Amino acid sequence: MTGRVRIENREDGKRVYCLSSHRRTVTETDLVNFVNLVGLHEPPFIDMEWVEKRMPGRHNTRFAPAPFLISLGMGLVATSVMEVTGAIAEDEGLGPFHGMVGLQAKVQNPAFPGDTLRVDLGAWVDRKTERGQTLVDLEHVLKNQRDETIVVFTEKLLFDRAS
Repeated sequence: MTGRVRIENREDGKRVYCLSSHRRTVTETDLVNFVNLVGLHEPPFIDMEWVEKRMPGRHNTRFAPAPFLISLGMGLVATSVMEVTGAIAEDEGLGPFHGMVGLQAKVQNPAFPGDTLRVDLGAWVDRKTERGQTLVDLEHVLKNQRDETIVVFTEKLLFDRAS
């Protein structure tokens, strides 16, 4: 195995391939550009007067939309994710990478401009499919500078049979 990938053995017997990403500070420009790029033209994301009058507590300011957080989380590990999946494929005898087949996410806390985020990534073999392919889970835990969990999301990847 190479690089920053480390293996941990969980109590349930799963081998988990882990790494932590670099950090990135979210800017107001990031959020405005993302909202406009994907068309999230809902009042909470484009109308700060509406937010100030109608959004309670911590959300009474510009905050990051969940799709932005998931995209950023994927991007923070993008340069290393092939290292992780390559290690799993080699160690577990998997075939070629076929693609992402699912995504599940849970937002736990908001993120705001000025927050610095990182990802703790864990990856493991989930199970074999009826066709003999292998499903692999990539769990991203996106955390802020206070080590608070912002979003936990899991990509489900599909690997073909080994040749």
